[in-house]
Amino acid sequence: MSESKPSETETILMALDQISQTIDVMTSVVGRLRHYVQQQGASADSALENGMPLPSERIVH
Repeated sequence: MSESKPSETETILMALDQISQTIDVMTSVVGRLRHYVQQQGASADSALENGMPLPSERIVH
């Protein structure tokens, strides 16, 4: 059985495809983190408006 070695061009294209997929995943992660932070900010704003302490202001025993 002889295995054919991918050409340099194919290797480069595969690497670029992997990089592209990594960028897509990281873009998704950043989007979810952005959404989470915005939700946390909205919750904190709502808590302040209602006079509730923020989690960092609560005393834990």
